[in-house]
Amino acid sequence: MSDALAGPDGALRCPWALSTEDYVAYHDEEWGRPVHGDDALYERLCLEAFQSGLSWITILRRRPGFRTAFAGFEIAKVATFTDADKERLLTDAGIIRNRAKIEATVANARVLADWAPGELDELIWSFAPVPAGRPAPKHLSDVPAVTDESTALSKTLKKRGIRFVGPTTAYALMQACGLVNDHLEDCAARSL
Repeated sequence: MSDALAGPDGALRCPWALSTEDYVAYHDEEWGRPVHGDDALYERLCLEAFQSGLSWITILRRRPGFRTAFAGFEIAKVATFTDADKERLLTDAGIIRNRAKIEATVANARVLADWAPGELDELIWSFAPVPAGRPAPKHLSDVPAVTDESTALSKTLKKRGIRFVGPTTAYALMQACGLVNDHLEDCAARSL
C-alpha cells in the first residue's frame, strides 16, 4: 500500500498533486514525462531555478508570464538580452522579479548559445539513472531530494558555466523531465 490518494475522478495519484486543479493537470500531463530539446530543457532548468525557495505552484501559475518575458525560452533569443531587458524583467509582475535569478537565466542562455545543437539535451539525459535500479517509491518519504546523479549533473553543469543549478534543483529537473519516475507505486500516472 502506498501513499497514493484517490483524486476527484477516483484515480490514485501522488498526494502533492491533489491540492489544486493546476497541480492535478501538471501531475497527470507533464511531471515525469520525458522532455527533450535544448530550448525545452533550458526552460525547465530556468523555471526550477526560479522555484528555488518558493512553491512550485507559484511558478506553474506564472509560467505563461515567464514564457512571454523570456521569449519562449529560446536560447538564441534570450542570449541577446541586454541590460535594458534585464531591467524590464525586474518590473514584470508576470514573473518572479529576482535579480540573481534573472541574471542567471540570461547568463545561462549566453553559455548555452555556444553549445552545439542537442548538446544540452545529450548532457542532461546522460545522467539519467538506469530505471531498473530504482524501485518505485511507495511513500513520499521514499523520494529523495538529492541523488548521486543529481549531484554529478549539478557539478557538470556548473563546470560548464551554468548558474543556479544545485543538486536539489538538478534533481527536481530530473523528476520534472522524466529522467527519473518518482510517481508513487500506485499512482495512475506512473505507467503513462
